[in-house]
Amino acid sequence: MFQPVPVFVGLRYSLAREHTFFVSFITWVSLLGVALGVAILIVVLSVMNGLGSELRDRLLSVSSHASLNAGGAAIPDWRLRIQQLNGAPELVGAAPYLDSDAMLSRQPAMSGAVVRGIDPEMETQVSTIADSMREGKLSDLEPGQNRIILGRMLAYQLEVGVGDTITVMTPGNQEGGIVPILREFRVSGIFEVGLQEHDSALALVNLQDAEALRGLAGPTGIRLKFDDVLKAPVLARGAVSRIAPGLRLRDWTEDNEAYFRAIRIEKTMMALILMLIVAVAVFNIAATLVMVVSDKRTDIAILRTLGMSPRGVLAVFMTQGVLIGWIGTAIGVVLGLCVALNVPFLEQALDLHIMDPDVYYISAIPSETHSVDVIIIALSALVLTFVATIYPALQAAKTQPAEALRYE
Repeated sequence: MFQPVPVFVGLRYSLAREHTFFVSFITWVSLLGVALGVAILIVVLSVMNGLGSELRDRLLSVSSHASLNAGGAAIPDWRLRIQQLNGAPELVGAAPYLDSDAMLSRQPAMSGAVVRGIDPEMETQVSTIADSMREGKLSDLEPGQNRIILGRMLAYQLEVGVGDTITVMTPGNQEGGIVPILREFRVSGIFEVGLQEHDSALALVNLQDAEALRGLAGPTGIRLKFDDVLKAPVLARGAVSRIAPGLRLRDWTEDNEAYFRAIRIEKTMMALILMLIVAVAVFNIAATLVMVVSDKRTDIAILRTLGMSPRGVLAVFMTQGVLIGWIGTAIGVVLGLCVALNVPFLEQALDLHIMDPDVYYISAIPSETHSVDVIIIALSALVLTFVATIYPALQAAKTQPAEALRYE
């Protein structure tokens, strides 16, 4: 026998084989329930983390980590501004852009879009749009040639392909009021990043052609990219301090706030819902201990007559319940990590195609396990199992030896 005695007795009760079949069955169900709940939580949250990262990468493939703009006005000294930004901590690159709301048409189709003027050489420093080209190349956007690159869905809506000509209509200001400006552009490429927001509503032209279309003498903004996207909001503020004031700063968390708020809410609600699996298992643990206390009333009375205090009896049954919870949590963590870290492999090994590549842009289920999530899930399960043992253990501690042994 080892010390402390309550822990020794609690372990003996937990490992003993003399329990009734029903009590043993409920014990195993409780343990498996905790393990299953923890494992499912780890896997689901890992998949949601992976989907969030995939969405972020796709959003930033044609966007940027941060941007500077002058409220729609041109920035004529943009080259000087970029030179001043060079050398900022963890800054990968900076590139100019000019966004214009426009109407694109080719009889009989017509569609609204954002026409973005870019510098093809500098654009590769701040986005990965060049890797998303399905036809043509980003370098095809030569100045003065009036060439345009369309998103795949936008090209589909306009029923055009590479080599076709479309009309770009933008609003222009004259003395008589707003007069539309029409210009012909030839389609030189098609891109697909996997997000409808970009593929169906974004067109790229050369920066000089965009300036001529808008009648401006420079881009309307500068886009920035940093080494660490998660630190970009802080790094961007540090980079802006190197240049003269007058430009507004926006980072990717502001531009895509609705997307990531929705993901956070879904992740939180999913975690709460799946935690109910663990809660059900915890109630089973409490029910098991209540039945064990009822079955062991005589043993409790004998322990009390041998000198064990009510606190010691409390520790005996809390040890039993906590042991079930801890073993279940440990099994769940190991099982959950094994599945979460090998989701693509399991999907391939079992020949499962949960996300059909003909329907979804993401052909394989992404998974990204965060240690913080695993720790929170494990600690939550342990706390819940600990709380479940309190009531049955208190009832055991209140057992009066004289009443329990009266008819023995």
